[in-house]
Amino acid sequence: MADRGGATMQNPVFIPGPTNLPEFLRKAVDMPTLDHRSSAFADLLHPAIAGVRQVIKTREAEVFLFPSTGTGGWETAISNVLSAGDAVLAARHGMFSQRWIDMCQRHGLAVEVVEAAWGAGLPADRYEEILTADKEHRIKAVLATHNETATGVVSDIAAVRRALDAAGHPALLLVDGVSSVGSMDFCFDDWGVDIAVTGSQKGFMLPPGLAIVVFSARAMQACATAKLARCFFDIRDMGRSNAAGLYPYTPPVGLIAGLRLAADSLLAEGLDVVFARHKRIADGVRAAAGAWGMPLCARSPDLYSQTVTTICTPPGFNATGIVTRAADVYQTAFGTGLGELAGKVFRFGHLGQLSDMAALSGLAVLEMCMADLGLPVRLGSGVAAAQEVYRTTAVQPMKQAA
Repeated sequence: MADRGGATMQNPVFIPGPTNLPEFLRKAVDMPTLDHRSSAFADLLHPAIAGVRQVIKTREAEVFLFPSTGTGGWETAISNVLSAGDAVLAARHGMFSQRWIDMCQRHGLAVEVVEAAWGAGLPADRYEEILTADKEHRIKAVLATHNETATGVVSDIAAVRRALDAAGHPALLLVDGVSSVGSMDFCFDDWGVDIAVTGSQKGFMLPPGLAIVVFSARAMQACATAKLARCFFDIRDMGRSNAAGLYPYTPPVGLIAGLRLAADSLLAEGLDVVFARHKRIADGVRAAAGAWGMPLCARSPDLYSQTVTTICTPPGFNATGIVTRAADVYQTAFGTGLGELAGKVFRFGHLGQLSDMAALSGLAVLEMCMADLGLPVRLGSGVAAAQEVYRTTAVQPMKQAA
């Protein structure tokens, strides 16, 4: 990227993924060719899987690493445990919950969709009503988006598990944790999750290219009777190969090497510290939005995401103009509004490797863009509000794995 003076430069990105690459992880991915049928590959693969298991807080669930993205992870989840015509329960409350629903429908699944407002969380109480009424246990899986990246809303996955248990329902719980795992607390075992999906390019701070999928024992059992077509994403092939330290096809060796180090880094920093760091930075961004007089898309504080904040601009103003000007004039990237929020919001991603100072620079750029476009925002007001958050809370430096 070149600045207006012609010099090569790279500003941090403030999109909710792919995230900024820490230099030590960029170097880990940039490695010489390795024979993936040698024991050296197993020395990368098995520790990477073990590290993911710790980050996602499971003791015995199976972890699979596919050359793909979160979308491929969604397909892995449904194709390995479901059959054509199976009923699935899902809520539509943002762009990414909608995309998973669309995928299920394309696979010939019968999706019962619960509509919720964009900006609201997943309606666990409505799930419980539907599951309780399903006396024949027609519903085979419940889908839940933990962190809706379009709206900046986090949903209570433990509440979904409680709904399933209260209804006495055996449906599998499938959770999209693409923009939460590694940045926000995700308790696979304690929440009773059956399949969790994430990717390399978010909380693990790597380039896109790995779909990371975690299966419980119940989900593994369901694979034996599932009839949806699967080949590339067949966890049985992947599991057999992984057990021998191998891959069923050519693996993305560099990304797996990076994942091993990324998981080690998160664990070395301490997961609680990682989560607190994300919350601190998010609190500063939210304070800035308040100083600008701009509401958040998330409808209440209990729904605030710690990885992305979706900020509403005044009615009649095209929010996409802020993002475009930031990119064209100040060489800085923010997220646009998606779906029914297009033109109404902009998104500030604050996950992965991000510091207070970087967040403040992003807020300063946003203020310049808004002032340039005629919004009544006083330069420095949002930055000052965020500074008050950052200067009055403890700073925890990000650690690297040894």
